[in-house]
Amino acid sequence: MLAQTSVVSNRLSQMLPSASVEISSRGHQTGELSDNFAPGTGVSITFLPGDNYHHNIETAAAVRRAGFNPIPHLAAREIHSRDALADFLARLRGEADTTSLLLIAGDVLAARGPFKASRDIAESGLIERHGFISVNIAGHPEGHPFLDGNGALKLLVDWQDWSARSGIAVGVTTQFCFESAPILDWLRQLRTHGVSLPVTIGLAGPASPATLVKFALRCGVGNSLRAARNQIGRYGRLLTDTGPDEVTHGLETAPPAETEAVIGFHLFPFGGLRKASRWLRDYENGATSVAAPLHQKP
Repeated sequence: MLAQTSVVSNRLSQMLPSASVEISSRGHQTGELSDNFAPGTGVSITFLPGDNYHHNIETAAAVRRAGFNPIPHLAAREIHSRDALADFLARLRGEADTTSLLLIAGDVLAARGPFKASRDIAESGLIERHGFISVNIAGHPEGHPFLDGNGALKLLVDWQDWSARSGIAVGVTTQFCFESAPILDWLRQLRTHGVSLPVTIGLAGPASPATLVKFALRCGVGNSLRAARNQIGRYGRLLTDTGPDEVTHGLETAPPAETEAVIGFHLFPFGGLRKASRWLRDYENGATSVAAPLHQKP
């Protein structure tokens, strides 16, 4: 068992330095991105409530020109019409050479057009028509406020079926957690329900305690928020300079079968791109401990 754990630990460790990262759709972070991340890095681009998709296209094109791989979010409820969706997709392909998308429903309750959910976008047929080859969808290890556990798992099975019909590769990018247990439990549920979609694990990048809690509440992170609050109480400001070490340690030391679906990591840079990049570099250089959280080091 020790040898098996070492193998999977090495596999996951090798994935972390090439983690994808996220930037705002506002288009003002391209320079900072170039200063801190290697060319070719996957860069997801948010689609926030009220975003004009033309700005998302401009940002994706700028990311591509800077030498990165843009992965725009597409928020279904923000798209006003089928024509707008077709225009968005066509311009992403033509102006940013984008072949991958991250589909989300969006953070508004009422749809601004005919698309109420990310599956409505998929069923439009426009993703295939415009030559996209892969999409990622959101996974929620700690649950989703509008879906029970079985409902969320059934949606993933449906996505798997759509992938087989459409020929579009589908993967899952998870919401971040503050501990590994809910992620490992969720991965077990996927296997139990026959979901074999590849999984990218979302990690909360280094940030102040207040920032981490703010984003956790905004994003609906559930039980593992307790872990963050406990750390804040025990370590205070020391948490500022740590990354998601406890999560990565838990995943790396799990039995191989528990994490076989994991194909990569995505870093939410809540404390900024520079701090996220520094954490990744420290990890790659061995300055970040995988045996114990950084805040426990002398």
